[in-house]
Amino acid sequence: MRIVIAGGHGQIALRLERLLSVRGHEVAGIIRKPEQGDDLRIAGAEPVLMDLESASVEQVAAVLQGADGAVFAAGAGPGSGTERKETVDRRAAMLVAEAAERAGARRFLVVSSMGADSGHAGDEVFDAYLRAKGAADEYVRGRTGLDWTILRPGMLTNDAGTGLVRLEAETGRGPVPRDDVAAVLAELVDTPATAGLTLELIGGSVPVAVAVRAIAGN
Repeated sequence: MRIVIAGGHGQIALRLERLLSVRGHEVAGIIRKPEQGDDLRIAGAEPVLMDLESASVEQVAAVLQGADGAVFAAGAGPGSGTERKETVDRRAAMLVAEAAERAGARRFLVVSSMGADSGHAGDEVFDAYLRAKGAADEYVRGRTGLDWTILRPGMLTNDAGTGLVRLEAETGRGPVPRDDVAAVLAELVDTPATAGLTLELIGGSVPVAVAVRAIAGN
């Protein structure tokens, strides 16, 4: 399959690109800066230069044309203010979802956040982030032309992945290595039976493939 990853230079995205490439998928990653391209090539992905904060839906749909699926892994990142939570974490996610639907890239994965809720209260930047992610998730759930799955990891760490997770509709809070988030995403790409599910993910005791098959009902 051809899979396009929005936010292709992110920490989870680079890990995911490597995994998908090893699995034999054709992978492209959307990036904002030309100098990020070499990292994607090393990971086995084709870099596509585009700023999702200024791109039109037609431009993004053109990138997604011929793709089997897309992953929204972009984020404003730490240190960004409330404005970029809105332009990246909400608007860009909605843009890519609409573009994927137009292009016929039906399989659509979202890297969201535990606690994402469009009605979340609070005035801090992280509160704005959770509202933005929640609003984007709601928008994706309404796209009838997409086979979407929303993944909400717990606290992300750079610890080495264990390959053991807890993946459920509700897990409770906990940490999870980025390695394991990427591994779950790679498995979800290949498991369309998880379409229509919003899942929480933390470290656990179940092998990734087994956890994904269980949540898919296989």
